[in-house]
This record gives sequence, structure tokens and C-alpha cells, in this order.
Amino acid sequence: MTSIDTAATSAVALDTPSASAAQPVATEVAGPFLPDPTDLRVERTGTRTYIGRNARGAEVLIGPMENEGSFSPGELLKLALAACTGLTTDAVFARRLGDDYEATIAVGGLKDQVSDSYPAIVENVLVDLDGLNEKERTRLLTIVHRAVDEHCTVGRTVTAGTSVRLEVNEG
Repeated sequence: MTSIDTAATSAVALDTPSASAAQPVATEVAGPFLPDPTDLRVERTGTRTYIGRNARGAEVLIGPMENEGSFSPGELLKLALAACTGLTTDAVFARRLGDDYEATIAVGGLKDQVSDSYPAIVENVLVDLDGLNEKERTRLLTIVHRAVDEHCTVGRTVTAGTSVRLEVNEG
């Protein structure tokens, strides 16, 4: 089993406060708000407990770390990043290793309690590349990194930063 460290292309490294303060931050999305066509929402089910839903009927339990059987929002962020990497690289690996290849993408990053953020997230793709020679392995890893850099929407959004607007409405 070969480990592919995608930290070089997918790790999130936040700028220091002084560096980020010098850069302008967009505070508002241009144009009217357009709802996500996937109809994503979270609904409160109890104290600090929510259920996330999409229009296709999928559900995920969301709560603080101490709640058994639920994901914290930070865990969901990291899982979204790992899942995006997996989906983005799936065809690349399948083309070289066969449709039945096995892969696991481990993802982690400790929360900085002071800044209440994740200063770094590291993904580690675990996949068996033993059947490839050195040239094939190097070529595959180049293509994998390029695919993630160019097509992993979650990774690209996190590393580039995004504008978030909070609206509170009655009803």
C-alpha cells in the first residue's frame, strides 16, 4: 500500500493575521442570492443538535464532538475535502489501476482554539501502486495532483477562500 501525501496540493494553510489583514476580503456576493439547487439545509432537532438534508433524501446528524453518532461541522468540512479528492481522482486511478482499485483518503487537521479555525488540513491518499514501475508511478502522481489542483471544487474553494454571507429571516 503506497501513501500519497496530497498536502502539497490540497493542504489548507491560512495566512497569518497580519498577512491576511493586508488583503481585501469580499464581504458580499455580487448579485442576488441564488439558492443552491441541491436544496441543502440543516434543521434543529435538539440542543446543539441538527440534521443535515439534501433534496435527494440523504441525511447526516450534526452536533458537537461529545455527541455520539454525529459529525461536527469541522469533521464535515474535512470529509468534504477528502471526498472531493476521492471523486476527483477516481477516474484517474481507475484508468491506471483498474475499476476495482481500493483507496482510502485519511484527512485531519487540529483546530486552533485561539483563532477558532483549522490552520492546516492534510489529506493522505492510501492506494496500492505496487504494480506500477517508477515512471508510471511518477506520471500517475503528477496527473493525480494536477486533477486535484484543477478540479477539486472543495479544495479550490478552501484554499482560495470564499465569500460567505449570513442572512437571518423570520419564518
